[in-house]
Amino acid sequence: MAKGEIRSIHTCHQAGDPMTSLGEVAALRGEGLAGDRYLHRSGTYSKTHGPDREVTLIEAETLDALQAELGFTLAPAETRRNLVSRGIALDALIGKRFRVGEEVVLAGVRRCDPCGYLERTTGKPVYEPLRERGGLRATIVQGGTLRVGDVVEALAEPEAVEAVPAPART
Repeated sequence: MAKGEIRSIHTCHQAGDPMTSLGEVAALRGEGLAGDRYLHRSGTYSKTHGPDREVTLIEAETLDALQAELGFTLAPAETRRNLVSRGIALDALIGKRFRVGEEVVLAGVRRCDPCGYLERTTGKPVYEPLRERGGLRATIVQGGTLRVGDVVEALAEPEAVEAVPAPART
């Protein structure tokens, strides 16, 4: 089974604030990450709160590809995603449960496609290059503490018995 690692963690208190890099953060079951805008319903897209708004992830490999393909850097905090992983294909986790560290279990809900807001915020032409590789939206099935360096791994089917919640339609 493939394993990856959390390379960075980011939250921000309200829409438009810069993302803050953290060494660790509390993941609250069915709610979101402590101190994050979507937990407080103060994010840009908070009107449609649902399980697909609790945690967002993006692959560090995607950021490497942007640099190689387009010649510019998109820093992990600029992605507006909560977790940056390396070594695990996030699309493969859609509809599946996966463990992050010792305590936290997330369920992949759907892709986290880019939006015009991300392009306006960064001032970089990222909308098209991030289509279909903008990351993953996940819900928190079992809470705990997420830490930089935590291992990310899909759970075997017997461990992933409950259905993943359906995403809220936006």
